[in-house]
Formats: sequence, C-alpha cells, structure tokens
Amino acid sequence: MCRSIRTLRPPMAPEVHDEDIRAAALQYVRKVSGFRAPAAHNQEVFDAAVAAVAAATADLLDGLEVRGSAAKAG
Repeated sequence: MCRSIRTLRPPMAPEVHDEDIRAAALQYVRKVSGFRAPAAHNQEVFDAAVAAVAAATADLLDGLEVRGSAAKAG
C-alpha cells in the first residue's frame, strides 16, 4: 500500500530514529487520507493521526522480538 515506507525493524534498519518513525507515519496518513497536505480545517485531525500512528509504530518496534537476536528490536 505505502511503497515509500521502508522497513524499520532490525536487521533491515539497525538504527531507527524518531524522525524515521514520524516519516513513515506521515506517509501512511497521507496515503489513507488521500491528502499530501491537509486543508487548514483538517490540519488538527491530520496531525493527531500522524502522532497516533507514530506512537503505535514505536510501540510495535519496541515489542517485536527478532529471532536470532538477544535484544528486542526498536
């Protein structure tokens, strides 16, 4: 669905920063909403969605266990 979102879990991405997670969340929300940049009256809900997706992504990456790795991903 979102071809420009790259894989963020190790070993595909050994270092993931908050900016990487936010960029992926932004791409997802843009794709789902159909807006590259929302109109002013949609900005608040758009930004809230990006924050929620970024938080869910961070939780996912923190909770993933990668086989063959002694540490958790994230």
